[in-house]
Amino acid sequence: MAEAGDRRTQLLADQDDEREATWRERALNAEDALKAAHGEIIAQRARTGELLGQIRDLQAEWTEEAIQRITTENTTLKQRVRQLTADNRTLDERLKAARSKLRLQDRRVADLEAPASPIREQRPDRVQPRPVDVSAAGHTRAAAPPGRRSTRGATWLRCWSSTMDTG
Repeated sequence: MAEAGDRRTQLLADQDDEREATWRERALNAEDALKAAHGEIIAQRARTGELLGQIRDLQAEWTEEAIQRITTENTTLKQRVRQLTADNRTLDERLKAARSKLRLQDRRVADLEAPASPIREQRPDRVQPRPVDVSAAGHTRAAAPPGRRSTRGATWLRCWSSTMDTG
């Protein structure tokens, strides 16, 4: 019987230890939750203070001078934006024109260098310029092909090179 009493005492002691551990755990959890709640309250109070300050700033009366100054500054900035947009558009157009002119000049240089090379590459995607011969009377006719001499050799060369320049 003494043994049964000892077992019973041991069983009750174990149950008390479990209950005490549960209460201890609950108390620790409650303390952690309380600390977190205090931190959240402090953060919310700070945010509330900031928002109230912003409301006071918005409710402040603007002087006529401040309103006029801000309106003038806003108008000036809008005009500046319009001017810069127009300048940007103009510069873009100039850049496109310069690129186009550069491509044309590169083609002309390539066309002028091509006869100087021993092997002339025929490009089917490009139309070769046709030289024009202008007589002294002002009549236009097709010039002699390169390699054959025209009766007006110097005139033919002059006219052919002028057609290359005007493109």
